[in-house]
Amino acid sequence: MIKIGDTLPAVTLTEFVEVEGNGCSVGPNPVDVTQASAGKTIALFALPGAFTPTCSARHVPGYIDKAEALKAAGVDEVWCLSVNDVFVMGAWGREQQTGGKVRMLADGSAEFARATGLTLDLSARGMGLRSNRYSMLVKDGKVVSLNVEGPGKFEVSDADTLLAQAAN
Repeated sequence: MIKIGDTLPAVTLTEFVEVEGNGCSVGPNPVDVTQASAGKTIALFALPGAFTPTCSARHVPGYIDKAEALKAAGVDEVWCLSVNDVFVMGAWGREQQTGGKVRMLADGSAEFARATGLTLDLSARGMGLRSNRYSMLVKDGKVVSLNVEGPGKFEVSDADTLLAQAAN
């Protein structure tokens, strides 16, 4: 499993962009994790699935609410990762109104989840291999804090916990 001091995996995620700008065309765009995290402080959180109860009611809304406070604490971007396709992540971002606050990044084939060792097998629930619920603070591509949830828990990967870590 990835740990503090490790570099993020060199994989490509996907982001659905609805408004053209900064070299991003409308539609799915690749996000090279190494390039996108270089020289930045990233508040990254991952969760088992888009539109799922805890993820939609508590996890994403917490990061939307704390986006400005995270930026004030030195965070350049907030990333939400889930093992869903880019179109689902785009629709979920619209529904959650994440625009300009949280980047909704699709890990469609679970490459990032597997490379970090933070997978969750939800096959018994008909959801297949997913990402575990966690958060991490990343500086220049390296993990500086990591908060992994226990099974079925939502106690340490919330926005308040990561904000406290970013402020230190």
